Amino acid sequence: MSVLLVKVSPNASRDAVLGWLDDALKLSVTATPERGRANTAVETLLARRLGLARGAVRVVAGQTQTRKRVEIDGLDAAEVRRRLLPG
Repeated sequence: MSVLLVKVSPNASRDAVLGWLDDALKLSVTATPERGRANTAVETLLARRLGLARGAVRVVAGQTQTRKRVEIDGLDAAEVRRRLLPG
């Protein structure tokens, strides 16, 4: 299991992995931050980019904040970083 810190911009024009901001990965999602929609969008975006099932990616802290902690099952930290921003 890996832990990833993310900084999320909800209500964006597209879902995207934008790059690293200090120790956090910056993401944008089109979902609104209401009723957990942005958290679900973060989990879906990361799972898709990592090639994992959505259930392997969970927002575990910061549910109502723009900075969140995400747990990822099945990959170590180096592999997560490699898959998110190759090259």
